[in-house]
Amino acid sequence: MTETSAANLALVTGASRGLGFALAAALGARGWHVLAVARTVGGLEELDDRIRASGGTATLAPLDVTDQGAMEHIAGSIGARWGGLGLWAHAAVHAAALSPAAHVDGKAMEKSIATNLRATATLIPLLDPLLRAAGGTALFLDDPRAGEKFFGAYGATKAAQIALARSWQTETRKIGPRVVIETPRPMPTATRARFFPGEDRAGLAEIHDEAQRLLALL
Repeated sequence: MTETSAANLALVTGASRGLGFALAAALGARGWHVLAVARTVGGLEELDDRIRASGGTATLAPLDVTDQGAMEHIAGSIGARWGGLGLWAHAAVHAAALSPAAHVDGKAMEKSIATNLRATATLIPLLDPLLRAAGGTALFLDDPRAGEKFFGAYGATKAAQIALARSWQTETRKIGPRVVIETPRPMPTATRARFFPGEDRAGLAEIHDEAQRLLALL
């Protein structure tokens, strides 16, 4: 780990499951040192086993992206130890249960705002100087559900997250960091299963293949 450079350091938020897990695993196998952030300790430990089996290295950070103090601490630690950040892949998301807009649960909306929007608004200013210092890249994962029936809480907050990322992308186009926004193909994730229970998953993209496809675009 002492040989890790800032340019070879990848922060993955939401790394314990789904596409975040697959991205972190693929990055570790490609020689990145992965700083994996998520709340689920078991998922992080499984990720660490997978990365180590591929010859890679990881640092596990069992933290909640909605905890501003924790995010400030991890950004400060990255700056103090490595001086910069090569890649930030932001996969943390809260998928609120589907509901008519007139019946959206207040707690579900607040958690959606906190995870999908407020955490992103906290992390961008914390990580921007670290990414610029290493000539790094930020990756956001779009899921355009805004305006679809029953997707009120998720669709609105996910759209707000991506709108914020697009503003950052436009502002930094000439000065860095590079901001990439991609829409993953439908995959058999737990998030999708919440939205489409009983769906035939045979035609969905394999999650680790999709992670490789997305990383190839960076």
